[in-house]
Amino acid sequence: MTYLVTDNCIQCKYTDCVEVCPVDCFYEGPNFLAINPDECIDCGVCVPECPAEAIVAEEDLPKDQRVFWLDINQRLAEKWPNITKRKDALPDADTWKDKPNKIDLLKE
Repeated sequence: MTYLVTDNCIQCKYTDCVEVCPVDCFYEGPNFLAINPDECIDCGVCVPECPAEAIVAEEDLPKDQRVFWLDINQRLAEKWPNITKRKDALPDADTWKDKPNKIDLLKE
């Protein structure tokens, strides 16, 4: 099992989670963070750090969403640079934080 970043992160990109990750498995894109599922050790320390509640245990996702989010996180982690230090969130992060269904806004 792994933890996955979901669409709550899109347009927010809070990075509080990356500083606590003991294995540096976060990767940064233009408006989203991804977790490399092959590197995640399932410790869960990142979950309470995310203000957008965007990080979810794979097993806690509805079955029809598991493969979808696993694929997105895996694919994007392979092409984006690793991030290990906290940065400022996107300028409109607080505005976007609680908006659902943002997948169409994901910039790869």
